[in-house]
Amino acid sequence: MNRRTPPSALVAAVIVCAAAAAAPGVSAVAASTSPTLDLGPRGLVETRTVRTIEPGVTVTHITRGVADPSVRWVVEVSIPSTGTSPDPDAPARSIQDEASARAYADKLTAAGFPSTAQSVTQPATADVPAGVLGWRVRLDSTYATQASASAEVAQLTSAGFTGRAWYAGWDGTSSARGPWTVNVLTIDPQRFHGQLGSTFGPTIEAREKTSWLAGYTKAKAAVNGGFFVLDPAAGAPGDPAGAGVYNGVLESEPVGTRPVLVLGSDARHTEVTRPTWRGDAVLPSGTVELDGLNRVPGLIRNCGGDGGDLPTALPRHDTTCTDPNELVLLTPAYGASTPAGPGAEAVLDSQGRVVRTLTQRGAALGAGETSLQGIGNLAPVVAGLHRGQRVRVETSLRDGTQPLTRPGTSVVNGGPELVRHGTVHITQRQDGMVHPGEPSFAYGWVLQRNPRTFAGVDAQGRTVLVTVDGRQLDQLGLSIPEAAAVARSLGMVDAINLDGGGSTAMVVGGQVVTHPSDATGERPVGDAITVR
Repeated sequence: MNRRTPPSALVAAVIVCAAAAAAPGVSAVAASTSPTLDLGPRGLVETRTVRTIEPGVTVTHITRGVADPSVRWVVEVSIPSTGTSPDPDAPARSIQDEASARAYADKLTAAGFPSTAQSVTQPATADVPAGVLGWRVRLDSTYATQASASAEVAQLTSAGFTGRAWYAGWDGTSSARGPWTVNVLTIDPQRFHGQLGSTFGPTIEAREKTSWLAGYTKAKAAVNGGFFVLDPAAGAPGDPAGAGVYNGVLESEPVGTRPVLVLGSDARHTEVTRPTWRGDAVLPSGTVELDGLNRVPGLIRNCGGDGGDLPTALPRHDTTCTDPNELVLLTPAYGASTPAGPGAEAVLDSQGRVVRTLTQRGAALGAGETSLQGIGNLAPVVAGLHRGQRVRVETSLRDGTQPLTRPGTSVVNGGPELVRHGTVHITQRQDGMVHPGEPSFAYGWVLQRNPRTFAGVDAQGRTVLVTVDGRQLDQLGLSIPEAAAVARSLGMVDAINLDGGGSTAMVVGGQVVTHPSDATGERPVGDAITVR
């Protein structure tokens, strides 16, 4: 790069990388200083376009591979449970035990839909051994188009079966030759003079698009952040489903021991760690442990709470645990009104004095006010507070002995880990991506390809934020093992998976540079990582 180029100028470099087996006529525009992505078959053409959008901030757009005409559509059938299933009363699933799958394939074949039971292999991760996860059933025929596969699904349905049209290139084990689109945002702390952080927008209990959050914070670039509540039945939509610290203020408790991404505003302290948290309300009657921050009492998205939570106190992804007895702190960040419902609520002023007590939950908080909500056997504890009494609320989030609530610090929830100390390290079981007795969850969430967002830090201390498009014919997406391999081949020494699927989005210069997979376009999310 010409060193006399003004820092504000947009600088672009194009790098074309191809293995020795690349098609004739493909040549390198510039030599690559990085290896090609560890993704798909060897010999795929890979093109990289690098733009500098601010001093110390680059965006790399990577395309790898081309559409593979040999990859076709298939029809995958939902398999009912049988007497040989681990849970004979469970609903039909994508994968079951071998006996159930083979029996159902035979039944389909006898009904005029020739089918085969296929084993699904779980690759080894840091805490899950390699082995057969289960068995799926697919029709023997393949289809050139989604329309023809969907027509076959309609025939299945009319015969009393249930199935789905599925593009085989979305299988994590597919040998499809692409294409993939990978966007990489890199922040170099040695040259960065802006601010790196995260935002939930005006309130926690509302969702906004990543592009909106970028505009709200006047960010030069942004990516979607952590997992969040989507369904009102699981809590307040937009509420982070895990730890959340915004400019040093803790606003959401973690999910058990799940990992988080820690960001310093100067981009010099990015790390992936597993924090511990503590929350207590010191009442006139004694000290009571808090169950959560800024969420609906009784509903714990992704679980990982305490021993009173059902069905588990361990993290369990995309599951809403319940607890009939909880004490939750609400701050002004939550929204215009606190969650309404049975229980009791005490509103506190900025000095911790009780200003009013309610026998039903749901209140508008004034400036500087917070509230405690109690349900079940903790409702009387809250209801027993009287106006003028003092309550001291103490919360902390720490990495060992170091607080993660220092000014300028942001914490974004995620999981599983992808890379630790430079080695692929996928914590699938520890972080709740193994559902006991339900292998279909790992099959769809871990092993099949989806849009992904992940982040971490490289050996030079640079923050690396990555999005990969998916769920489209020209955007294959990644399995979780593939995401870990890509993170490692991008040079990350520590990396964490963030929210993906329809949430995956990257915004640069006010423009969405990803291809949202939701039919409605870009999805409103819980929070976003911003570069200002």
